[in-house]
Amino acid sequence: MTHLHTANLIRKYYQSFPAAHQLLLEHSRMVARKALSIARRQLRREAIDIAFITEAAMLHDIGIIRTYAPDLHCSGESPYLAHGIIGHDILQKEGLPHHARVCERHTGVGLTAKEIIAQNLPLPIRDMRPETIEEKIICYADLFFSKNSREHGQEKSPLEVRQGLIRYGGNKGEIFDNWQRLFEPEQSAEG
Repeated sequence: MTHLHTANLIRKYYQSFPAAHQLLLEHSRMVARKALSIARRQLRREAIDIAFITEAAMLHDIGIIRTYAPDLHCSGESPYLAHGIIGHDILQKEGLPHHARVCERHTGVGLTAKEIIAQNLPLPIRDMRPETIEEKIICYADLFFSKNSREHGQEKSPLEVRQGLIRYGGNKGEIFDNWQRLFEPEQSAEG
């Protein structure tokens, strides 16, 4: 897959929604830049697919267009929380199963089947946690950038990210802390 193919794929689903298209591109580019910066530093430690990170970071939120999120210029019928599953389905149909996994697994620091059941979330009941190093890097990078108009374009601090996550359980903060020590040790409290 090339950069042109990624752009054409996004355009295919967003061509009738220019405001949502612009918002998606801006957000995805910020996530991709941070993910690539992390990946390049990680290359010294392990093999990482840089091209895949670029593509998957640009496509991770492709499913928002089919959700009801007026603030994001999206007028679909599904709840916003389902955008990862919707993106997964879109990319599966496009023949991109690995990219589809990133869509499905990037919500927060990932979701477990137990959490989906306990919180009665409108999602399929299965574990959707990032597993590969590429999935984790994109998920981590995404945490720092909001699509809402108040925060759009600004990178959150690690403290802001962590505080947002622990509202959903202390273990979310622990996962973030572990990722931060791995990906940006200079930013971590211990680093």
